Parts: sequence; C-alpha cells; structure tokens
Amino acid sequence: MRPAAFRNFLLLASSLLFAGLSAVPQSFSPSLRSATGAACRLSRAESERRCRAPGQPPGGALCHGRGRCDCGVCICHVNEPGVYFGPLCECHEWVCETYDGSTCAGHGKCDCGKCKCEEGWFGDACQYPTHCDLTKKKSNQLCKNSQDVICSNAGTCHCGRCKCDNPDGNSLVYGKFCECDDRECIDDETEEICGGTCVCGECSCHDVDPTGDWGDVHGDTCECDERDCRAVYDRYSDDFCSGHGQCNCGRCDCKVGWYGKKCEHPRSCPLSAEESIRKCQGSSDLPCSGRGKCECGKCTCYPPGDRRVYGKTCECDDRRCEDLDGTVCGGHGTCSCGRCVCERGWFGELCQHPRKCNMTEEQSKSLCESADGILCSGKGSCHCGKCICSAEEWYISGELCDCDDRDCDKHDGLICTGNGICNCGNCECWDGWNGNACEIWLGTEYP
Repeated sequence: MRPAAFRNFLLLASSLLFAGLSAVPQSFSPSLRSATGAACRLSRAESERRCRAPGQPPGGALCHGRGRCDCGVCICHVNEPGVYFGPLCECHEWVCETYDGSTCAGHGKCDCGKCKCEEGWFGDACQYPTHCDLTKKKSNQLCKNSQDVICSNAGTCHCGRCKCDNPDGNSLVYGKFCECDDRECIDDETEEICGGTCVCGECSCHDVDPTGDWGDVHGDTCECDERDCRAVYDRYSDDFCSGHGQCNCGRCDCKVGWYGKKCEHPRSCPLSAEESIRKCQGSSDLPCSGRGKCECGKCTCYPPGDRRVYGKTCECDDRRCEDLDGTVCGGHGTCSCGRCVCERGWFGELCQHPRKCNMTEEQSKSLCESADGILCSGKGSCHCGKCICSAEEWYISGELCDCDDRDCDKHDGLICTGNGICNCGNCECWDGWNGNACEIWLGTEYP
C-alpha cells in the first residue's frame, strides 16, 4: 500500500471510531478529563481558546470551522472528499497548488496544504526540475505564449516552464505562460480587487448579483451596483430611486421635493406623527420593526447599507439565518426574509442537521450527553450527534440544550432588542449595535 494511501486509511479508520478525526495539541493532557464521560476540568473560555487558531479573537471559528471542540481538543469532521486533520483541523489534503491541471505537478505529495516535492523537483507546485537537460532555445520555445512572447513578459523561463513575477508574494500573476495578471483588477484609488471575481485579469461582476440580472452590476471594477437604487423596501423591485430620481452608478440623484438615499422621503410630510408611525409599524409592535428610522410613514433600515436588513417595515433580517461564525443556513440552504429554506437532505432552524446519519446510535448519543450523563440536558432529542432542542420551549438553546435564552437582556419586550443573537444568556450584538440588550445604535442617530 502506498504511504499516502496508508495514512488516509488510518485517518478514516480513526474517524469512524471517534465520529471524527481527533487531533491533540501539544498542550493537551489526558488528565483534563479524569475519566471517560467526566466533566472537563477546563473552563469553557480556556477550552475554546485552545481550539482557536493563534491570534484569532474570542468568538472566532473553533477548529477552523472544520470540527468541534471537546475540552480543548479539536475533533475534526470527515464529511466530504479528503480528510481534515492537524491539531486545529487546519490541514486538508485537497488544497495544494496545481500546475497544468495536476496537484503538485504530479511530482510531489500534498501535506497540510503545501506540496512536498520529490527529489529533483522544486516550486510551490513542484513544477520546476532541479536539473534541466533542455537547450536554452528549446526551453524558451516551450515558454512562449500564443503570441510567441516568452512568459507573456511577466515572468522568466526555467527549463521550459514559466516562473511568474510576484515580488510581493501575492500570486496575482499566474497561468502556464503567466498570461493572467489580476493586478489589472485593482482599483487605482482604493487599491482593492474588483467587487466581483477577477478572472485572469478581468473583472467578472456575475457573482455579486444573485438575481441573475447581471446588467445591474457593472463598471471596470464592479463599482456600480444599480440595485442600490432600487426601492428602499425591496432591492429586487423595478422601482428605481422610489420613482423620484435618476440612478447613476448606484447613486440616486433625486428630483426636486424628494430626498434620501433612494429618494424615498418627501421634503414636506402630509402625515401626522401618529399616522407616520402607524404606517411604519405594519404587523410589528415597533416602528420599522425596531431596526430602522421612520420618516413620513417610510422606513430607512439600520445599519445603513447592510443588505441583510430590508422590507417595507424592515421586517426581514437575514442575519437571523447566520450562526455565530457567520455561516448562512449552515451552508445547506438559502435565507428568505430571515428564515432558512433548507436544501434536500437537511433540516433545522439553520439547516444544521442532516437527515441521513452515518453514526451508530451509541456514537450519536455519546456526543449528545452532558457531563452528568443526561441526553441533551433532558430538554431535547439527539440526532446524528447533535441536540435538537424542544420546539415547545423556544427559549432553550445551546449545543446540549443547556442554555436559557430568557436569561438574555430585553429592551422594548424583545430579547437582545432583535438586534443580536442570544448566546447562552448573553447578547451577541450585530455590527452597528451595542448595549447589554443590543439596544444602542452606534450610528449618527438612534432609530
């Protein structure tokens, strides 16, 4: 059996035994748990610190988002082609550099994201031979692009293979003949790569417009987004600038008598204060659902420019589809007005549960037991190693259903004021909000 194949076999066998690949940091001591099933001797904060990459702030992804943290030790997931491994699940066998379509150019093996070259080869993708038996003329001939230019004048030829010029180490110049130069996508003013995707030196704005109407996003660096001109209550309507202005590169130039980012506000309002608030409330108890400012019966949602908060009364908040790491619907669904629509084969509020499970019932239950041996703290059911908390007790949450969201602070009768997530008794506020109950807007004025 080949060494690489043998290693993969051992990793897979280990994952089946422990329901994931366990990688133990050097600082780990078996004495952190006195016995199997015993409580962890580390605090939750210390356990998570050991599972987080160095320099990553508290709240960052544990185990690189590729595993779960168990008493300071990362248990890596094995749920897709390839294998995650390493003390912090930082390694993946399928992410090494390629050359001419081959990983490590076929002259090396992938080890934790880096090519380890065979003897006689070097380079990020093991694409360069150490000794060359080609003449300089033959070598240069193999390095010429379709215009007969050696390495597109953007690199040097080494034994018939181009070595692209990237003095800053940013890999912006690439391709078999160094024909791709993504520096062409960098905006001269902001020095940032175009808002879309840079494809071999040209900005493709397709990826930044989920509607498929690619004409809405344009410009040399995808800087113009005509969707920003659509009506304040619906980014996908045809009501540009609320019908009261002209859209120029994503900015509304309003007609006389109207103002606002999308010309949604009249200069003088015929509504009384009570009528204005009533129009802004809709079915919510708060004007603009507590997520915006009401002016003359129309809502401007907060934070300004955050496309995840929208609706006529700011009733749609797609941030509710995100977990604490910012993953939308667990990566297995789409968000519609703050609710996840799961792909086939997944379920749960955040599409976090697979319908099929490759674990035995014993393996699954072992992952759902709390330190006292109770399954999901007695407040939920166990499915494929994860707790599904009781829907009847809406306030119960946490990995083991051990948290009570009623412990989180409230404002205007709403937990975390609807501007954050209750995380085991504490409010985790979204950007732009602060306070124990996320009730304080950090913008120029309070909504």
